[in-house]
Amino acid sequence: MRSEIKPRSRWDIILDILEVIAIAENRAKKTRIMKKAYLDWRNFQRHFGFLIDGDFIEEIDDPSRGTVYGLTVRGKDLKSKLKDV
Repeated sequence: MRSEIKPRSRWDIILDILEVIAIAENRAKKTRIMKKAYLDWRNFQRHFGFLIDGDFIEEIDDPSRGTVYGLTVRGKDLKSKLKDV
């Protein structure tokens, strides 16, 4: 008998994205975030856009890696609050 897979809520997905960035020393590329959070491109873009627009994550120019993304103070605060819930 197959067990049912419960779909993740929007906030579960956002928490997954924030945790991937935090685990990767607060710097990760888009592809790594998308893969580690188990998202397809369309869902990734939707949630990632929300986090960028809301100033929860920021774009960082890393000379050795190119463009990477890190958590802002607001992003760290949101991650903490979502983990508490």
